[in-house]
Amino acid sequence: MPYYLYKISSSDSIDLVKQLELLEVYDAFRPAKHEAKRLRTELPLEAGSYKVMFAQSQLEAEEKLLEKRDKPILMEYER
Repeated sequence: MPYYLYKISSSDSIDLVKQLELLEVYDAFRPAKHEAKRLRTELPLEAGSYKVMFAQSQLEAEEKLLEKRDKPILMEYER
């Protein structure tokens, strides 16, 4: 399965709407990880990030990136 490198930016007014831009597709994780790290250091985004997603298809990768995830519940000893 390929690794997809995305540039994720959110709308200025609403943080719920994410815009995904596919930058590149990789066959191995290591080059995808290095490119994402390079982009994060050289081209920082004001309101966004770069993410690597492992998925069977581009559609599946975008669905995973757009799904709403709940915050983890912190236990008393984790604070």
